[in-house]
Amino acid sequence: MNELEGKSTLVTGGVGSVGRVLVERCLEENPAVVRVLDVDETGLFNLRAQLDDDRLRYLVGDVRDPDRLELAMRDVDVVFHAAALKHVELSEYNPFEAVKTNVLGAQHVIKSAMHTGVETVVNVSTDKASMPVSVMGATKLLTERLFSAGNVYSGRGGT
Repeated sequence: MNELEGKSTLVTGGVGSVGRVLVERCLEENPAVVRVLDVDETGLFNLRAQLDDDRLRYLVGDVRDPDRLELAMRDVDVVFHAAALKHVELSEYNPFEAVKTNVLGAQHVIKSAMHTGVETVVNVSTDKASMPVSVMGATKLLTERLFSAGNVYSGRGGT
């Protein structure tokens, strides 16, 4: 049996380079539904035109918005968190935005998953987090630490 078969999934950052591949791979596992959350309305529109699948749900939303995340995660079994600012140069020039998306956004994903009872959350990281020398790498390292701490905080809560 496929691990996602019959399950409800959510992919944050679902129209980005990594998120898009995750969406396609999820569909191969025969889930009940795949919710695709992204701030890129045009990207969602284009993805809808390219992937004709009744199991897909297209959600405009931002990981910076915890209320939106809670709504997106209702009745979701598995979350793949791919939303992030991933370009080193842009993160260097916009460090506050990188922190808001990569760090605070990750914290919102973790809290929303625990509040809504999501079974499993998978964080997408980068090699730049292993020895960060950039803002982007540092924010992704913090994201990894938050997800590790989330395992402790969830305790026996199920997530």
